[in-house]
Amino acid sequence: MLNRRSHTSAEVDLRSIAKRAMLDRGFLIQVPEEAQSQLKIEKEPAFETLKVPDLTSWLWSSIDHDDSRDLDQIEYAKKEKAGTRIYVGVADVDWFVPLNTALDQAAEHNTTSVYTGIITFPMLPEHLSTDLSSLNEDD
Repeated sequence: MLNRRSHTSAEVDLRSIAKRAMLDRGFLIQVPEEAQSQLKIEKEPAFETLKVPDLTSWLWSSIDHDDSRDLDQIEYAKKEKAGTRIYVGVADVDWFVPLNTALDQAAEHNTTSVYTGIITFPMLPEHLSTDLSSLNEDD
């Protein structure tokens, strides 16, 4: 059994290896400062100002695991005379990431989030993916 000190050391080594692997493959391992500055001013719009129906009373579901914090799609099934209609809700990330901005360029550079098991390198900053544009309940 490993003691806490050797486990911490191994974890640091795995984090370093993951970061090095990302850099070696041309990925950004942190959001550039200009994109971070842009993110600081982004905020969720007031729902009342949007021209969309309020479907928050529906019992939406997700294929993501229960503790997922970055829901970008949800589903709702509604029984109708002719069968079942499936509604799909999709997070509108580009509301917060206008074309050709620093956030857009950083996301375009990496093109995907990378999950290494020890550390996640998100395509978009966490505040954006798990808060502003997440479809989590009560967010």
